[in-house]
Amino acid sequence: MAQVDPLTDTRMIAISSGKGGVGKSTVTANVAVAMAEAGLSVGVVDADIYGPSIPGMLGIPATKPAMTPDQRVIPAEAHGVKVISMGMLTDDDAPAILRGPMVTKYLQMFVRQVDWGELDVLLLDLPPGTGDIQLTLAQAFPLSGAVVVSTPQDVSLKIARRGIRMMEQVNVPILGVIENMSGFTCPSCGTVTHIFHQGGGEAIAQELEVEFLGKVPLDPHVVDCADDGRPLVSAAPESEAASAYRAIAMSLTQKGEDAAGIATPFAWSLANGSGKPAAAKDVANGAADKLVALDHDDGLLILTWADGSQQRQSDRDLRLACQCAQCRDEITGARLLAPDSVAMDMKITRIWSVGNYALGMAFSDGHDTGIYTFKALRGMAEVEFEDV
Repeated sequence: MAQVDPLTDTRMIAISSGKGGVGKSTVTANVAVAMAEAGLSVGVVDADIYGPSIPGMLGIPATKPAMTPDQRVIPAEAHGVKVISMGMLTDDDAPAILRGPMVTKYLQMFVRQVDWGELDVLLLDLPPGTGDIQLTLAQAFPLSGAVVVSTPQDVSLKIARRGIRMMEQVNVPILGVIENMSGFTCPSCGTVTHIFHQGGGEAIAQELEVEFLGKVPLDPHVVDCADDGRPLVSAAPESEAASAYRAIAMSLTQKGEDAAGIATPFAWSLANGSGKPAAAKDVANGAADKLVALDHDDGLLILTWADGSQQRQSDRDLRLACQCAQCRDEITGARLLAPDSVAMDMKITRIWSVGNYALGMAFSDGHDTGIYTFKALRGMAEVEFEDV
């Protein structure tokens, strides 16, 4: 019997930022604790491999985690939140000197090889930017959505815009924008000083038509609490910042999913039918690029979309349409794959999910490096049938 993935029903939410220094990890730690205090089962993946900070903020000692008998990592737990981080696998002052493939391997392990148990929410604290780690997570895991953290200053907001656009390109829903360090309230006189300008986070949310999740004010206790391993929501629960964290946590908890797509992740072997993805349930007419069912019959891949349309593509046409570096020139886009080199009886042998936005396919000639985005699949001309 196939093992059931315990994360199948878990909402995976990426907490991202366009640049460093905006307090993204502080937001992640406090929102996670607020969710746990509200009764949810919460996990945090510290995906900032090179600069992990979540263990320190939650007071987790730098001790290597134990393993289960089936060689799964047992996550640390603090303040009701389960955590895995590179900071738990290396010495406190030891740098993580890793090339891209090793980073990808660690990220896969942090999500799939950890004994999370049953989780309601898994928060992924991303490093700043729009690089390899962000793309790896978007491709490897079915993210429920992403939250973008920014400060009100213009330079931070401009870079946050890029982060939002990157997530949109890989079909990760943007759950909202958080404006961190939003004004400082003087503890003596109560005067609010807007050190990094005012209202920028809300303005960019309106401009990009995403939800504004709230403002978190500057609070001197944040630094002391983080250094002591005590999240602000627990150490100073009556503070304005703690109230803001709880409101954001509640908003993310209550936020519903977009129209459901096919069950992911999946790896479907067409030879024996194993791993075929289940069709989405109770799908109303929705976005044209939301794939809700997948089938294969007599050399044709049959795709059903959320807007009710159905599309048929031949296995050979899909092989010819591959956009990988072996089949297309990366600079000019010119086709490198000669059509006469592709057999007329070319077959798809395997299909797997690539995040929320694409399919990977392997063919009977051994080729398996192409990624077929939903947008590209929708743009292909459908196979025409002639009357016999």
